[in-house]
Amino acid sequence: MSVEVLDSATIVNFVEDEEAFNISIRERFAHLDTNHDGLLSYTELSKDLQSLRVLEPHFGIDIKTDPKELAHVYESLFEQFDHDSNGTVDLEEFKLETKRMMLAMANGMGFLPVQMVLEEGSLLKIAVEHESTKLIAA
Repeated sequence: MSVEVLDSATIVNFVEDEEAFNISIRERFAHLDTNHDGLLSYTELSKDLQSLRVLEPHFGIDIKTDPKELAHVYESLFEQFDHDSNGTVDLEEFKLETKRMMLAMANGMGFLPVQMVLEEGSLLKIAVEHESTKLIAA
């Protein structure tokens, strides 16, 4: 983990760089697709969804959550990715929903920079690294 500074432009610029974004999405998808069938099952995607810690009101402080409520939240998130409701998520569905979620985060952040603790390999961390690379090259 590392503390990084980012704003909405960091995320939007990364998502709009189709080559960089698509490479990251393909790598993330391949990492999650543990049985290598080209599809993500609920089990395969749920680990990644759980890392979002959507019900964590205070960073780093685990609170006992009703397992049924937690299961419902993650099932609902999976359904957001499974656009054709066939019980699996293909690469295109994964890419489209990840893009939608990242742009929603950017929209919620606004233009003022914020400090965030980011996990190594997370798409937000990759977006920050993408921005740094562009700044160094300029």
